[in-house]
Amino acid sequence: MTRAILLLLGLAVSASGPVHAAAKRRLQVDDYDRLQTVENPACSRDGRWIAYTVTAADHDADELRASLWMVDWAGGEHVRLTAPVSSVSVPAFSPDGRYVAYLAARDAESKSQIYLLDRRGGEPRALTHVTGEIDGYDWSPDGRRLVVSMSPGEAAADKTPPPIVIDRFHFKEDRDGYLGASSRRQLYLLDVATGALTPLTTDRRVDDVHPVWSPDGSRIAYLSNHDPDPTRSGALELYVVDARPEATPRRLVRFDAPNKPTVLWSRDGGQILYTIGFEPKFMAYILDRLAAIPAGGGAPVVLTEGLDRAISAPMIDAAGRGVGVLVEDDRVQYPATVRLAPGAPPAAGAVERLVQIPLSATDQCLGGGHRTVLASTDTDAPELYALESGRLRKLTHHNDELLAELELGRVEDVEFASADGTPVHGLMVEPPDYVAGRRYPTLLWIHGGPNGQDDHGLAFDTYPLQLERQFFAAHGYVVLAVNYRGSSGRGREFARAIAADWGHKEVADLLAGVDHAVRAGIADPDRLGVGGWSYGGILTDYTIASDQRFKAAISGAGSANQLSMFGADQYALQYVEELGAPWQRQDRWLAVSYPFFHADRITTPTLFLGGDKDFNVPIAGGEQMYQALRTLGVPTQLVVYPGQFHLFTRPSYLRDRMQRYLDWFGRYLESPRGAAE
Repeated sequence: MTRAILLLLGLAVSASGPVHAAAKRRLQVDDYDRLQTVENPACSRDGRWIAYTVTAADHDADELRASLWMVDWAGGEHVRLTAPVSSVSVPAFSPDGRYVAYLAARDAESKSQIYLLDRRGGEPRALTHVTGEIDGYDWSPDGRRLVVSMSPGEAAADKTPPPIVIDRFHFKEDRDGYLGASSRRQLYLLDVATGALTPLTTDRRVDDVHPVWSPDGSRIAYLSNHDPDPTRSGALELYVVDARPEATPRRLVRFDAPNKPTVLWSRDGGQILYTIGFEPKFMAYILDRLAAIPAGGGAPVVLTEGLDRAISAPMIDAAGRGVGVLVEDDRVQYPATVRLAPGAPPAAGAVERLVQIPLSATDQCLGGGHRTVLASTDTDAPELYALESGRLRKLTHHNDELLAELELGRVEDVEFASADGTPVHGLMVEPPDYVAGRRYPTLLWIHGGPNGQDDHGLAFDTYPLQLERQFFAAHGYVVLAVNYRGSSGRGREFARAIAADWGHKEVADLLAGVDHAVRAGIADPDRLGVGGWSYGGILTDYTIASDQRFKAAISGAGSANQLSMFGADQYALQYVEELGAPWQRQDRWLAVSYPFFHADRITTPTLFLGGDKDFNVPIAGGEQMYQALRTLGVPTQLVVYPGQFHLFTRPSYLRDRMQRYLDWFGRYLESPRGAAE
């Protein structure tokens, strides 16, 4: 999936500590404008300061606004460094800690530029004034230069924009749009003092991304692919180039592309660490691993080969004796350390879990022996925490005031067997006033992906499922979140179980979760609803075409006629590698399109929603199913949100969507007793 887009954010920013307890109330639609997303932690080299971003909803402008913040390691000083603008991301301290660089766009029409801020005071200074898209950057060890990955851009267009010429296999991407020749990214050296940009790589046929300086400042490692059509193979290549114009890059290794590419140098510069994936036919069932290779060339070693769990956000610790990672496990995501033997080449080894409580850690930074983690739990929104001796100490409090007002539902782990005996795990969220022994209207709310999972957290940065579960619970529903086969957190075989056979094992697992809740006397079998977004919407279509027990359904950004998605969405490589081309394996394509070709089996009233600019799962997927149900006389409605991509960014649309969810389920399941007014 595309990079996370900030959702469900708040207006006023509070950096104060926890507030005093007060009378609790239920979560409401209007609360979505008060929620704030904390992201992008970046530690200073000495670990004394952490820069980060906060994005909030500007209710009057009906837009998201982001600002740059900083907190000290003790958690006593909170400083907002910039006024809110359209977007802020990728903060990074200069090596001496004096400056903070970051990417920002002043308004929705502007390109993001690199800004430099002296943290002792003063106004930010724009280091770039480019027309292309900046993908990322890295500070040189001496602080005099940045290496920047960006597309060259084009001259200002006339009133009539020129045609977009497409010549690559992967030719479209949600939010980025159509990918022509001008979209390819190269590396540039940026002089911090003068702002002069000098090309470092010049092959306009390829993308050069994720550049990182060597510790001595003489070389730069980066990722690319020099195939005739680089987007066709599903591979990446690790290159090293001297940090001077006209130097010749040297390829070290070729590997299967991961979900979240990362490149790191060891502290002594002798090794390069990087994340790797699996062959393209399994690219939808992501399980990134950590590998290392000598910087001068040699045989790579997979450091997390025995883990069988996805890792993310790897960072070398200050002493160079370990790599801090985040590990995605069963219903949790925790910080861990991959140990490295001092003075020895890296080798596969044990991964040490550092925090035992159930939580969702989604980002981190390391500096000066300190480790800062961005994490959330069932009752706390994502905030920054200092990790000390296996314990988390809270550093930021941007959502504390709102959450102190809310009465949230209890979250419980659930486990049951699917129809074929496969153990399936998930979560159940109860209404705040839940009474044991009473049956409740129950919603099966399905996560996207399929790779991904429902976990213990209140994150809002991608699909806001955790918060949506609490929203429904606040209005009297029991909510089931089932980590069906295809989900992450249970290892590669569990994730790959649905490869080339979508909508069968997942539906069996989802229905087994509903059966479990009915047998336990919790779910009212006559008041069941189902829904989800993205692959959750796709699985909703599969589920209602397989079972008629649900009284209402919501399919957000979904599709059912998968044949029609080939070339219309951004997943052609996955489709060809996993299913085979439609003209090669028509049988498979028809099989995975069964909700559309068997729409006459659907009796469930269904609401379809999506954004009209979505290239991830185009709105045509919902339009086709809406038209099918309308033709068949099944109650249905289609809601199209103008100007929205796969993940929404307009606050009023986020509120509107939640209200429509509630109204649709309320219409067909009846408003539950005890629902918040």
